[in-house]
Amino acid sequence: MLRQESIVELEELKQKFLVHLATEKRASNHTVNAYRRDLEGLLAFVAERAKPERPRAVTRRDPLPLDLYILRAWLGDLARTCAPSSVARKIACVRSFCRWMKKNGYATTNPSEQLASPKVRRELPTFLSAEDASTVVESPDEDTVMSRRAREVVALRDRALLELLYGGGLRVSEASGLNLDHMSLGERTLRVLGKGNKERVIPIGRKAEAALRAWLDVRVELTHPKTRFLDPAAVFVSTRGRRLGPRATQLLVRRYGLVGAGRADLHPHALRHTCATHLLDGGADLRAIQEMLGHSSLSTTQRYTHVSVSHLLKVYDQAHPLAKKRTVE
Repeated sequence: MLRQESIVELEELKQKFLVHLATEKRASNHTVNAYRRDLEGLLAFVAERAKPERPRAVTRRDPLPLDLYILRAWLGDLARTCAPSSVARKIACVRSFCRWMKKNGYATTNPSEQLASPKVRRELPTFLSAEDASTVVESPDEDTVMSRRAREVVALRDRALLELLYGGGLRVSEASGLNLDHMSLGERTLRVLGKGNKERVIPIGRKAEAALRAWLDVRVELTHPKTRFLDPAAVFVSTRGRRLGPRATQLLVRRYGLVGAGRADLHPHALRHTCATHLLDGGADLRAIQEMLGHSSLSTTQRYTHVSVSHLLKVYDQAHPLAKKRTVE
């Protein structure tokens, strides 16, 4: 039987934990919000199984209603509605929360240590061919932009954005959060704020540089016609002068994916995967790709070695003597 007071205390600890993530761990807003949703789901599950008893004072060392039995019941409930990858992410969140509670004296044990994560199938990254990628990037023009005004300006913005997503391998949140003072176009570099607020400097190609310069020359024309507002910091802005958000970027990429490559399901992350795959095909060092993409682990970058088999086969056929057919005289 669970005490309602413990449920209330868990809610308070959840808030403290989220503050800890944001301030001490410097987690991104996206990460904090994801942890908040996962913990709210867990606490809602726990609350459903709570039965009110006679109220009494709750002390810091009182046992909390998170034991192995409850956590396993929660996992069983998740398994009926969530994909294994989602369950694994939620388990990681709860483990982090339980470790924090034990470390700070809010709990004497950590039952989450005994939870088993489901096996998650590692999907190969989706990517485009070099021809399709070029077609998508070059798709924006006055005829394909679905805006009643500022068609040419919006087309220049979209071209610059697509050049960065493909040419620089940026995450959608990184492109959306890019500020004017993050760019050094003379040096062809960008300062990018990635996951966990980790900063990195990446190079950009000459096409991306030219596209950015063309866009920045006309950016002021997207000042809001009524409020005269224009975000003073954002590189990419909407037709209302506000920073272009991740959702708008996703819709934009989907539109040009359909126009340029016949792909209605194209996502910005696919352009990031395409960037990494084509860099690897071109002979780039795996460590350099890891640094450019901002991967904390090399194993994440190594996924791209599996999608470059066709390139490796071509190299093998050209270089290895056993791959060459012998002619019989």
